[in-house]
Amino acid sequence: MSKITGYEFIELFESHVPTWLAEDGDPVGLHVGDLSRPIHKIMVTLDVRPEVVLEAIGKSVDFIFSHHPPIYRPIKNLDLSDRQTKMYADLIKHDITVYAAHTNLDNAANGMNDWLAEALGLADIEIMDVTKRIPVKKLAVCVPNSHCNAVRLAMTDAGAGSITDEYTHCSYEVQGVGRFTPLEGAKPAIGHINEPEEVQEKKIEMLVEDKYLPDVLEALYESHPYEEPVFEIYALENFQREYGLGRVGNLAQPMPLPDFIRHVKETFQVEGLRFIANDRNQMISRVAICGGDAGKYYRKAMNKQADVYITGDVYYHTAHDMQADGMTVIDPGHHIEQICKPKLHAIFNEWKKEQNWDIDILVSEINTDPFIFDSEI
Repeated sequence: MSKITGYEFIELFESHVPTWLAEDGDPVGLHVGDLSRPIHKIMVTLDVRPEVVLEAIGKSVDFIFSHHPPIYRPIKNLDLSDRQTKMYADLIKHDITVYAAHTNLDNAANGMNDWLAEALGLADIEIMDVTKRIPVKKLAVCVPNSHCNAVRLAMTDAGAGSITDEYTHCSYEVQGVGRFTPLEGAKPAIGHINEPEEVQEKKIEMLVEDKYLPDVLEALYESHPYEEPVFEIYALENFQREYGLGRVGNLAQPMPLPDFIRHVKETFQVEGLRFIANDRNQMISRVAICGGDAGKYYRKAMNKQADVYITGDVYYHTAHDMQADGMTVIDPGHHIEQICKPKLHAIFNEWKKEQNWDIDILVSEINTDPFIFDSEI
C-alpha cells in the first residue's frame, strides 16, 4: 500500500469536484494546515466545530474533510479565550489539515444536491438553476485497425468520451482507407520510404471537455503508432456540460402534502420542520430541492414547475414572498446535508481501494445540528 500526501488526495478529489464549480465568493479549498504533509487518517464531517476538532484529536486524525468551510468570514483576532478561535489553534497545534468542499460539491454531478434528490426517490432529475456551462469539443483521429482499441481506450482513460455523467467511454468509429507516401527522413510505422501505402483505418470521434484536452492529446500521441497522427478538433455549438444549483425531479406517485412532509421527515431523519402552504391538501408530484440556505432561489423552482421547494434556513420575509407567490416550501433545516458524510466516506474508500492507499477514513460521530425540537425535550 502507498503513502499519500494531502496534495495527492485533493488532486484526485478536484478532478471530480473542481473548485471552479463553487459559487463566487465561496471560500472552498484548504483552510488550515499543509497539503504537502503525508496523511494517515481522514475524517469526514459536515461542520468543523470545537467538538469535532476534539474528536479528531482523540482519534489521531490528521486530515479533516468538511462540507462547510470553517473560516467563512475573516478572523479578526487570535484571542484564544474564544472557543471558535482556539479551535483553529488546536488544529495547528496537532498538525491537522482542514479542507472544505462547499458549493462546488453542491453543484457537482453526483454531489450534494443529487444525493438529496435521490434520497427522496425523485426520477428524471435535472438541474434547477444552471449557473455554469462548460464548452465541449469533438476530437476525431484516424488510427490503423490494429491499434484502434488501444488508442480509443487511452483517450477515454484520459478523460475523453463523456456525454453525460451517466455515459462515459463513448465514441463513434467509421471504417476507411488511409493513404500516404513516406519521404526521406521519415520513420514510418507502416510502409517504406518513397513507396505509396494504403492502410485500413478507422476514424474515431469523441467528445472532450477543454480541461481534459491536453491529457487526451498526450494519450493520443503516446498510444498512436504513427509518427504523425492525423486528428481534427472541432468546437461544438450545440453541446455543453451544464452545472448549477439545486435539482428538480418527479415522484414515482403523486402524494398529498401531509404524506409528503412525513416522507421528507423520514428520509432526512428530522424530528420537525417548517413549511409554507396555501393549500395544505395540495397534491405533490414535482419536487425541487437545494441543500443549505437557498430560500432566495425559490423562483427558480417555480420556473421548473415544481409543486414544492425544499431548502433550509428560510428567512421570515422571504417566506412572506413565497406565500404571496403561492409556492409551497418545506424547510427541514440545514443539517440534512449530513447525507454527505456516508456518501463521501463510501467514495473515498473506493478510491483507497483503487489507488491502494495506506490511509484510514472515518466519519465524524458528532451531531453538529444546533437545533433541538421541543418534541425531544
